[in-house]
Amino acid sequence: MSVTAGRKAEVIKTFATKAGDTGSPEVQVAILSERINNLTEHFKTHAKDNHSRRGLLKMVGQRRTLLDYLRRTNEKSYKDLIEKLGIRR
Repeated sequence: MSVTAGRKAEVIKTFATKAGDTGSPEVQVAILSERINNLTEHFKTHAKDNHSRRGLLKMVGQRRTLLDYLRRTNEKSYKDLIEKLGIRR
């Protein structure tokens, strides 16, 4: 369910805006999207896992908040990010 260290490093490297960047909204949204996708796969086999579902909903809300912030501050970066990640809206 969780993202492995290697996969997380790949995501950070792909979405980082500068070297050593781990805290920018783009990187945070990308990592959350990876975790959300993993949990979505988990629910295909464990449909009644409501404790994890609550965590998923919290992550989706956190990602939405970060995307709203990015949209307010940097529209171009927002559009590029949702295009790369394949997020609707």
